[in-house]
Amino acid sequence: MFSAIQLKCLFGWLKIHLCQCLRLVKGLRKKCLPPILHVSRLNSSTSSSPVPRITTHYTVYPRDKDPRWEGISMERFADEADVIIVGAGPAGLSAAIHLKQLASEQGKELRVCVVEKASQIGAHTLSGACLEPKSLQELFPDWKERGAPLHTPVTEDKFGILTEKYRIPVPLLPGLPMRNHGNYIVRLGHLVRWLGEQAEQLGVELYPGYAASEVLFHEDGSVKGIATNDVGIAKDGSPKEVFERGMELHAKITIFSEGCHGHLAKQLYKKFNLREKCEPQTYAIGLKELWIVDEKKWKPGKIEHTVGWPLDRHSYGGSFVYHLNEGEPLVAIGFVVGLDYQNPYLSPFREFQRWKHHPAIAPTLEGGHRIAYGARALNEGGFQSIPRLTFPGGLLIGCSPGFMNVPKIKGTHTAIKSGMLAAETIFQKITDENFHSETAGVHLPEYEENLQNSWIWKELYAVRNIRPSCHTALGVYGGMIYTGIFYWIFRGKEPWTLKHKGLDAHQLKPAKDCTPIEYPKPDGKISFDLLSSVALSGTNHEHDQPAHLTLMDDSVPVNKNLSIYDGPEQRFCPAGVYEFVPVETGDGQKLQINAQNCVHCKTCDIKDPSQNINWVVPEGGGGPAYNGM
Repeated sequence: MFSAIQLKCLFGWLKIHLCQCLRLVKGLRKKCLPPILHVSRLNSSTSSSPVPRITTHYTVYPRDKDPRWEGISMERFADEADVIIVGAGPAGLSAAIHLKQLASEQGKELRVCVVEKASQIGAHTLSGACLEPKSLQELFPDWKERGAPLHTPVTEDKFGILTEKYRIPVPLLPGLPMRNHGNYIVRLGHLVRWLGEQAEQLGVELYPGYAASEVLFHEDGSVKGIATNDVGIAKDGSPKEVFERGMELHAKITIFSEGCHGHLAKQLYKKFNLREKCEPQTYAIGLKELWIVDEKKWKPGKIEHTVGWPLDRHSYGGSFVYHLNEGEPLVAIGFVVGLDYQNPYLSPFREFQRWKHHPAIAPTLEGGHRIAYGARALNEGGFQSIPRLTFPGGLLIGCSPGFMNVPKIKGTHTAIKSGMLAAETIFQKITDENFHSETAGVHLPEYEENLQNSWIWKELYAVRNIRPSCHTALGVYGGMIYTGIFYWIFRGKEPWTLKHKGLDAHQLKPAKDCTPIEYPKPDGKISFDLLSSVALSGTNHEHDQPAHLTLMDDSVPVNKNLSIYDGPEQRFCPAGVYEFVPVETGDGQKLQINAQNCVHCKTCDIKDPSQNINWVVPEGGGGPAYNGM
């Protein structure tokens, strides 16, 4: 027999999917479509020479001006919930879980829906990851009895500086943020999948494979909810016979937990001017591989972090090696590069491959084999870059606004806590006996107040100066000196706050002012080429859809990025999405976008020096298929 909660969830699921199916059948059109526009027509650029059409997405070329869309129904089915959550990561799932926990404790009915662009919960999740468990303990005091996948307590913690041939050990004194005593090495995708199971048991409605593509607004400008993306659009931007409009989800409050550099959060920052009183967000790209190693070299619970080679002192970054206890000799390795680097010839992926050959790293990998690869951008702005978090109808949680503790290299514990604080604030508001359902979105400034009174705010404030201290002439080593002296003395209470350099996209120097970097060829044993690496990510997108890597102006990649910066997008992308190839006729090159390769890391949207790339969601379910990354 089904419980009442299970029946309610089942009904909600059937309601959404049956309506989608019925409308899909009705949408099959037997009439002929208008002629397809040629994809190489001129772009609306000021360039005098013809520019081949690269972008065909409706966010750049509206459908109401495209004759191929005449007569196509744009009607969307709408559904109502109490709370809509965008993104089923640690923050979003924790918010959903805690809402249902509170509702159960007080005997309240609350409909909570979570939409997730990945085809399965956890499939797009990638992190190191070393987890500080205190917020999980708050969410589920009995997490061990529930079988949470925390199998590897940290047993050994090392830190070192790499030169080209040597490793210089650095002591990790008690109280320093890099110390990992009491933490766990986890496969974060598995933890997220487990959180999803806990959420479903509590009655949360989860909808993987549904990408939120649009924010909906009431007439007064407050957030009404979201719309999922349309499907059945051809690569040239025309409707297929199976075109299906997305659906609308309306709610009293919408929580945005998209992760780093969220597609919808970017729009909300502009509409509500949320970044008015904070510094620009800064980022890094993290690349990761999973290896099965020789059992003799496997030390479950061992952690090692390094800085230094192969990066120069002015390029922020470092590495990790985590030995997992998962029933087989599994090691997670990763390399992080700050996206404020200056040399356009730098390739984070190839720096990662080169790093693996260091004498302190290679012995662990020799004789082993690589089983997974992935990449993801991460927030590094910290305290100074946190935007305003609330606005009428919605709020931001997790890595979307940037709650990562950079020197700790941890953001999961703060993400979970932010989701719990959001849940408590929302529940108190919408279950208050004086609360009346409004036609406009609910505004909850109390959430931001609650967060500022929590340990999240204290923790991020204490380390606020460590990342910006790397901007001195000493670079990363200046940051280490600052941490060792000022953080140790003042414990984060120093009476000053350092600033960041500005947008990462503006830090690149022209190629003529930089030295090209000669990277060694991969040996196929420890280091590998890019395409074979992307194949291990399980990335897949429907080929016949408009590229979700959109260009505001198709002429910019060649006329500006290639001519001034030697096409840095072909190097900073960790998946081979951007490629400059010869034009079919005549001299010169053009940009080719291999959108099927995209691992949804968002680096291109962040680092493009022209800020011409806008990452939007592809058809739901597309992207990487990480298994416990």
